[in-house]
Amino acid sequence: MGQKIEPRRIALIVEDDFEVRGLAAALLEETDLRVVETASAEEALDYLRSHAEDVAFLFADVRLPCLMNGVDLARTVRVKWPWVRTVLTSGLPPEDELRDVPRDVRFMPKPWRALEVLIEAERAVQAPRRN
Repeated sequence: MGQKIEPRRIALIVEDDFEVRGLAAALLEETDLRVVETASAEEALDYLRSHAEDVAFLFADVRLPCLMNGVDLARTVRVKWPWVRTVLTSGLPPEDELRDVPRDVRFMPKPWRALEVLIEAERAVQAPRRN
């Protein structure tokens, strides 16, 4: 007669700067999302391959180490896991690479405003859960 307890949905942070990643994690820990941190797009994809059904929110830097950048990651996520609400961020001025950002991916320049990040995370929490 108990209620089924849904596991907490996940906010996946992809940021190579340790301090910025920690700041984003501290902010998102104030939401109903469980936070997972990665330092590259490749790490994020490895995580998504196993846990995508629980990921609700992706918050990623545009410029990342290794082969994939944040725009590549966002495009891949939109194709494979379209329910994941995605926000890209960068401290550098938007350049040509941002023209390839999918239409439904939000871009936030750094320094981002905490309230804007929290609003996007809340929208992810309110979205229907992937079954």
